[in-house]
Amino acid sequence: MRPSLLRFTDLRQTYPDKRPAAERREDFREIRNRFEPAAAAEQSSRCSQCGVPFCQSGCPLGNNIPDWLALAADGHLREAYDLSSATSTMPEICGRICPQDRLCEGACVIEKSSHGAVTIGSVEQYITDTAWEEGWVEPIQVAPPRGQSVGIIGSGPAGLAAAERLREAGFDIVVYERADRAGGLLIYGIPGFKLEKPVVQCRIERLETAGVEFRLGVEVGHDITLEEIRSEHHAVLLATGVYVPRELDCPGSDKGVIGALDFLIRANRDDLGDAPADDNALNAEGRDVVVIGGGDTAMDCVRTAVRQGAASVSCLYRRDRANMPGSAREVVSAEEEGVQFHWLTAPLAIEHDAEGAVRAVRGQGMRLGAPGLGGRRAVEPCPEIIKEIKADMVISALGFTPEDLPGKLHSVDLAVRRSGELEIDRATKMTSLDGVFAAGDIVRGASLVVWALKDGLDAAQAIKAYLDNRLEVLGAAE
Repeated sequence: MRPSLLRFTDLRQTYPDKRPAAERREDFREIRNRFEPAAAAEQSSRCSQCGVPFCQSGCPLGNNIPDWLALAADGHLREAYDLSSATSTMPEICGRICPQDRLCEGACVIEKSSHGAVTIGSVEQYITDTAWEEGWVEPIQVAPPRGQSVGIIGSGPAGLAAAERLREAGFDIVVYERADRAGGLLIYGIPGFKLEKPVVQCRIERLETAGVEFRLGVEVGHDITLEEIRSEHHAVLLATGVYVPRELDCPGSDKGVIGALDFLIRANRDDLGDAPADDNALNAEGRDVVVIGGGDTAMDCVRTAVRQGAASVSCLYRRDRANMPGSAREVVSAEEEGVQFHWLTAPLAIEHDAEGAVRAVRGQGMRLGAPGLGGRRAVEPCPEIIKEIKADMVISALGFTPEDLPGKLHSVDLAVRRSGELEIDRATKMTSLDGVFAAGDIVRGASLVVWALKDGLDAAQAIKAYLDNRLEVLGAAE
């Protein structure tokens, strides 16, 4: 038995300290301080090195968590980084934004024994931040040129992960992005208090240094057709994500309700120092804000509104706290920052004043009913419980659905499922169009960044196999 491990019985679970709530309400910096080296080593040493590493199976990327925890416990941080980056192209990002309480830490054997999980995410972030600071994050090693190129549509986590792996293999990579910056959701969808923008920009700059070309402000289907991209490249990856908001459907919701993504994009642009908006319609300063929804996007919205100086911030969710889909840690942080939660409350109507401006949200009390086929309890209204919540800004954060990609890309042969996500061959990751692959939320539906990374890496492997086969066929023909 190694003396530097198995210390979960004499060392309690700790996370890096949070900055005081009053301080963090004033800025968009990340809310936690960094682990001190000794604390990171101690928390790593709590790992039980169990025979069946459930933390690893609980991670979509299959990260070698027990091994790099053991290295970190012994102070071998460079080796720990090399191991963590072998399975993940963005370990410092996953360490910050993955809901570890639902994934690796939630599966930790120590957590199951009531000792509190190893703080895997915080250690992962510490290892990689140290690697950047010490210069251990080396340039991408590019294999000899293959004479084949891949076009990637979308520069979110799936597109960036695929770009890195394919560039390593020697492919020429062009990434098409309709926004004015690369990064997709990582830049414009996630607030700085969870993921500061320079963390993402370092990864993008590393790809650029390796020769990945980013064509920004290019909207496929408008500025260039999918067929033109197919003619320019030997394979294409669709990694567009899903951005169409689910509509709030109650009386009065057709007027004055703001979409979550519109709100977050504007806030992130402000954080990035872009020119201010022409009006203050998307600014919560001085306003009574109500956010409707219970996922991580809703948590991003309420906590952003707090930082913009809202007079009050409330969140309506139709189920109870235990059944909320968002991270439990995000809820705690939001409460610390002054957000009020109305559990078991669904929007009954959006009320407007005589001039047509939003003045309140009328909420319907709910109760949990019998479990459905999937085991989740249904919700049913309690007609006797009606509440009115003051609001002059209402944000709908009910999730996202795919765009009509066949219509947008003018490609009627591009097959989609009934729900709108792209149909792919699960083994080859290819769509119904030869040489066109897909990955991330546009296949899976709105999900976690870590799943998008996993899908991007899998798609890169599939594209390489496809193009390897094309070279073999071409060689045999010659």
